[in-house]
Amino acid sequence: MRFMTSFDKPDHATETPAGPSAENAPAPTGVAAQDWATAAADPQYRAAVVDLLGALAYGELAAFERLAEDAKLAPTLEDKAELAKMASAEFHHFERLRNRLAEIGEEPTRAMEPFVAALDGFHRQTAPSDWLEGLVKAYVGDSIASDFYREVAARLDADTRALVLAVLDDTGHAGFAVDRVRAAIDAEPRVGGRLALWARRLMGEALSQSQRVVADRDALSTMLVGGVADGFDLAEVGRMFSRITEAHTKRMAALGLAA
Repeated sequence: MRFMTSFDKPDHATETPAGPSAENAPAPTGVAAQDWATAAADPQYRAAVVDLLGALAYGELAAFERLAEDAKLAPTLEDKAELAKMASAEFHHFERLRNRLAEIGEEPTRAMEPFVAALDGFHRQTAPSDWLEGLVKAYVGDSIASDFYREVAARLDADTRALVLAVLDDTGHAGFAVDRVRAAIDAEPRVGGRLALWARRLMGEALSQSQRVVADRDALSTMLVGGVADGFDLAEVGRMFSRITEAHTKRMAALGLAA
């Protein structure tokens, strides 16, 4: 899982972001209404943001590496070029996060290191066996992480929230993945069953990985269950994962797969 990549919404997809829409969301209050300079006076909040940016930065770097590897499996030169373009966009996101960590006085490598083993482990456990599995992994797995970070972003200070949402911006992968996967299923319907099982496995692994990473970092845990940035209560955490699961179901439908 990327801890994070976001994809654009294909024309025939019906998914919406897991979190509340901008027009329906209440006005920010508490930390969410503050800028970074004000919010960072709380050392626990600062630690949570450093963890968040470190996780995102390593996730973007890993996404760049994975897309570059996936390009080797691409069946056509056109596909290879598209993935190379997406990989470049992911690296640009990584650079923005790395630069922000340095700007606030944090060493980027040190901020990323706590997340390397967990994220590398996730990618080892979910290594795709072919081109189509790689597309489904990027579309489904990374989008789950993006939904999670958008939920968290609503509780961040205005400056950090803007950065997080910007690096979760689309790289063009969603429409690309949906078109290629649906075409493959149309050509060989039996492929759909295999990819549906693969996507369900990714969903479980991605949610488990999200929970493990957060549980291992005290500041991030506090951000989610209360005490930092007007965090979620436990009931809201449950609702958050329900929204993420609902968005996953819509993505599966966009791929032509059963959830």
